[in-house]
Amino acid sequence: MFIDIPSKLEAALIERPLPPWELDGSFLAQSTIERYRKLTTIPRFEETAAMLSHALIGEGGGYAVLRLGNLAKALGVGDRFRRLATAFAAEVAVPFSPFLRWPLWKDIGVKIDKDPGKSSGIGYNAFHMDLVNATRPPDYTTLLCVRPDPLGGGPSILSDAHAAVARLSEHSRSLLAETAYHYGTFFDLFGVGEEYKPFPILDGSDPGEGFVRFTAKMLERSKLGQAHADAARELAEELVRGQVSFMLQPGDYLIVNQRRFLHGREALHSGQETVPAAGRRVLLQLFLRARAGDGSAA
Repeated sequence: MFIDIPSKLEAALIERPLPPWELDGSFLAQSTIERYRKLTTIPRFEETAAMLSHALIGEGGGYAVLRLGNLAKALGVGDRFRRLATAFAAEVAVPFSPFLRWPLWKDIGVKIDKDPGKSSGIGYNAFHMDLVNATRPPDYTTLLCVRPDPLGGGPSILSDAHAAVARLSEHSRSLLAETAYHYGTFFDLFGVGEEYKPFPILDGSDPGEGFVRFTAKMLERSKLGQAHADAARELAEELVRGQVSFMLQPGDYLIVNQRRFLHGREALHSGQETVPAAGRRVLLQLFLRARAGDGSAA
């Protein structure tokens, strides 16, 4: 699931600047995608993109970390680097932003006075899928590491959602398939359908397919019936039981297939208030919409 860029490809990408992107509404414009696809003429680019796609939608896959650290060192983490990351993302699916008030790449910094469990907080960010209460959540969520926690905390955590569901009792699975769950607000969103409230956690007719619409925050912040809450809590425990964790390094690009894996983050290291705001952890987030017919993520 960790993909290194061949050195010759790195050198060629450093020498190949890409034009600024354009958007069609909230989506990366097709004209930009076609211009970025000219990178496929570089030896090893298509091979690397194919490895990335297989890691995300191939059997047993669901997430990948594309290691772009050498490119980040050579180019910095400004526009040129972000265009290259966008070009790789566009080989997987169509980049878009559901938040028109923010740019294509959303900055996730660290705010010590924020809710600790939020993405920009300093505490444990429990397993979840992004935009869980939209009828068409992003098929992929992606995180580009600009700077890890300088104190050494905050490893990413991921868990195979369908594998966790398969370990539950049939009774729990039947409860999770009922339209009885709700979480969060819904406003100023684009490209993700309508608000879905209430919704089932198991959102698919066949086992192992469809979204597992889960966020552990619903256990504390939503009023659920006891039986449905117990089933969701059992799922949360199985997600933790099956989790993998790793620390993103500068330039690492994590891409998660939301139809297969849920993600989260361990707490940042204590003492964040001693780190200047400009030196704290920074990630950039980008969402992707699968093209029609793209396997299990279609």
